[in-house]
Parts: sequence; structure tokens; C-alpha cells
Amino acid sequence: MSVATGLAVAGNYFAQPLLDLIGREMRLGPSMAALTVTAAQGGYALGLILLVPLGDLVERRRLAVSLYAATAVFLLVSATAANGTVLLVGTALTGLTAVGAQVVVPIAVALAAPGERGRVVGTVMTGLLLGALLARTASGVLSALGGWRTVYWVNAALMALMAVLLRVFLPRLGGDGARLSYPGLLRSTVAMLRYEPLLRWRAGIAALSMASFNVLWTALTFLLVRSPYGWSEPAIGLFALVGAAGALTASVAGRLADRGHVQMVTGGAAVLLLASWAASAAGAYSLVWLLAGAISLDLAHKALLNANQNVVYALRPEARNRINSVVMTCFFAGGTCGSALTSVVWTHGGWTSVCVLGAACSAGTIALWTLERITVARAAGRPSRPTAHRREEPSRAAVTGRASGVRPGR
Repeated sequence: MSVATGLAVAGNYFAQPLLDLIGREMRLGPSMAALTVTAAQGGYALGLILLVPLGDLVERRRLAVSLYAATAVFLLVSATAANGTVLLVGTALTGLTAVGAQVVVPIAVALAAPGERGRVVGTVMTGLLLGALLARTASGVLSALGGWRTVYWVNAALMALMAVLLRVFLPRLGGDGARLSYPGLLRSTVAMLRYEPLLRWRAGIAALSMASFNVLWTALTFLLVRSPYGWSEPAIGLFALVGAAGALTASVAGRLADRGHVQMVTGGAAVLLLASWAASAAGAYSLVWLLAGAISLDLAHKALLNANQNVVYALRPEARNRINSVVMTCFFAGGTCGSALTSVVWTHGGWTSVCVLGAACSAGTIALWTLERITVARAAGRPSRPTAHRREEPSRAAVTGRASGVRPGR
């Protein structure tokens, strides 16, 4: 399942180091070629909103297998594209169905014993994060061997194989919202965010964490191509491999969460996220400090993601796909905003202003976590620290009322 999630998300990042090759062969301008990256991210965002919640409505194995098979087909569309329009359509549809990875994660949670949930989430998310990280490296290697289309042919074959393996090895898991219409499913997804306080806090923390993450990795290219570094594009691509340490942290954070330390992981990771920007600021003229800042930020970001997932997946087991849809939509929305703001801030203030922006996003995660702890402690009527599984219990009817059609939880 970990490999499956990694292969699914990798397709969203293959085009990034290949834009020049694709542009030359397809006779596309730089801006048109860059739209392939935008199409992938846009398709993935739509899939998070429109397809991931279906895991609470239909049989989950069938949904996951169908999405993986569809992704294989759409990768073939990109591999055989005769012009830029077909390539954009194939890329967008690939991103749309690649959210099969976000269907697999809740399946893993459902199969795990409560005391092993953190470790299982950490293992599956490690695969997902490594897939996103290593996709650019694999893309460069495969394109050197057989051209840019080779990347899509190979991934299409692997996704088709993964669809077969998931069909063989995953158990059948029925959706818990069998009486729910699709519009009702989408309404109930929004209702989750409205009536689950912990979900709101954790979605906000996820958004700010991803914003901070994207601020660094968007601005790093601008920094490394100029003096005193003056690196080439291949060298900058290799710098991204430092993120492997952060991806492996997800498993460690999951084990700590299983031992009841999910709040310690959240608070410690949020503080480390902020501290990483002090090192990154010093990295303007020192590679050692820049590496320290990037590695620290990656460690903190991945630990926060795992802690957030452990908290929200414990809220409503019968609605995990809708909850995952909310959290991951906010997660990627935060990342998009972080990237957009970075371009503006860099133009007007350079690396120093970028570090201030990243530190502000990081400080926001500390503030939201502190407010969450205060709110939950007050609701519990005592100042003691609640566990990861305790939450403010809204009226069940408020979230699962007849208007939304959600069946009461078991």
C-alpha cells in the first residue's frame, strides 16, 4: 500500500524537470509547457474534493482499483499525446484519478489496530512522500534513457500492475454511507469541517505547515542559481534529495503517536518548523546552514502531517474518507498559497523576506495548536492534556442529520 501511494502521486511531478524537452518536441512556449504542472495539480485538487469522499459511499477496494486503473489509462494518453492539448488533458485526468492514493490511506487506517494506527499511517505516508520526492529524479533518469515519453509508459505499466495487486490483496471494505446521494456526500463533507472543531484546527495546521514547506522549496531555486552558489539545474534537483530524511520521519512520528505522544509530536514539530527558518536565513551565504534549515523543515513538516492524520482519523471512523478529503484539500491549498506568495515576496524583498514569510507560517502552526489545546481543555472542564482520541462531541444530528443524509456512526 505504501508503494501504491508513492506511484500514484509520482505522476503529478514527472513533468517538472522535463518542461524544456516537452516544449521543444511539442513546439510549446515556456508558459504553455508549464501548464502541464498546473494541470496535474489542478486535477489532483479536484479529485480530493470530488472523488476521495466516495470512499465513504461505495466499496473501497473497488474504488481504489478503479482509480488506479483509470490513472494507468490516462498516463497512456499523455505518453501518446500528439500535441500540447492532448498532453494537458491527459495530465489533468491523471491528476484527478491519482487521488486513489488518498483512498488507500484510509483503507490502511481501517485495517490497522487502534494501537498501531500511527505506525501504519506513517508507513503508508512514507511511501507517498518518497514517491513525490523521487519522481523528479526518476523522471530525469528515464527521459535520458528513452525520451520524456518513457516516463509515462513506465508509470502506466506500474499503475496497471498496482491495480491488479490491490484487487488481489486488499479485503473488501464497504462504504458506510450506502443511503447517501452523491450531492449529500459532498454536503456532509463540508459539514464535517463545520461541526468538528478538532478537524478545523488540524486542517489549519496542515495548511500552514504545507505553506511553510512550499515557501522554502519554491524560493530555493531562486537562491541557488545566484551568487554565492551559482548552481546548475541538475545540481539543484539533487538538493531535493535531502527531503528523504523528512519522509522517513513520518514512520517515527507514527510510532510516537501510538504511544500516546501525538500532542508532544505536534508541539515539538511546530517549534522545530519555526526554528528551521533561523537556520535557513543564515543559509543565504552558508551551505551548511541551508542544509540544516531544509532538513529541519522537512523533518518537522512530515511529523506534523502524521500527527494531524492521527488526530483526525480518530474522530469518525465511518467518515474517514470525507475527513481525509477535508484535511488534504486544506493541505494542498495552503501549499498553493505559499508558492504564490513566495514569488511576490522574493521579487520585493529577496531571501530575507522569504524567510520572514516562512517563519510567519510556522508561527501560525504553533498558535493554532496552542489554541486547540486551550479550547479542548476548556470543553473538557479541566486543564489536563487530552489524548489524541478525545474531541469535542458535537450533536450527532448536527453532522449526520436528515438534510445531509449521513447515516449515524456505528
